[in-house]
Amino acid sequence: MFKVQYSLKLPILVLFLLSGVGCEWGSIGYNKGYQPDQPIAFSHALHSGEYKMACVYCHTQVEVAKHSAIPSLNICMNCHMVVGTDKDPIQKLQQKYYDGETVNWVKVHMLPDHVKFNHKRHVHRFSEAEDRYPACQTCHGDVKQMDVVQQYNSLSMGWCVNCHRESEPKGPLNCSTCHQ
Repeated sequence: MFKVQYSLKLPILVLFLLSGVGCEWGSIGYNKGYQPDQPIAFSHALHSGEYKMACVYCHTQVEVAKHSAIPSLNICMNCHMVVGTDKDPIQKLQQKYYDGETVNWVKVHMLPDHVKFNHKRHVHRFSEAEDRYPACQTCHGDVKQMDVVQQYNSLSMGWCVNCHRESEPKGPLNCSTCHQ
């Protein structure tokens, strides 16, 4: 019986490995291209592209906190109390706001729980050298061209390490920088 089970597992394992599943160039564990449907349509191309809103207008915590934050409805309502009120997505947003609810946005950029990423450190590091928060584009891609945000890079350990090696001055490469 053991030989029968073993003989079935081997071809399945070989097919699994040959398909590229489980490797960075496969899709499991690295969400490059992940573009989930959101509960309310939101276009970054419109807001940060056409209207040229800075990332930090909505993502207010990114400069001061270790974690990036989804904007609260208060931020959205700064404009949408009066702007676009005839549009269905804005009406859904307003209804959530007036009902005291939140929008359960689907997270796009995910890292494993054992990885600690400090947004504040990266935003300040890149912003000193260039204009208008290039760190956002370095990791998140050209969001101002995206109607629906997708994960632009794999965010794999190798991708992060390469960035640390190529940046000037070089970023720290010790394990405890990210694995705490």
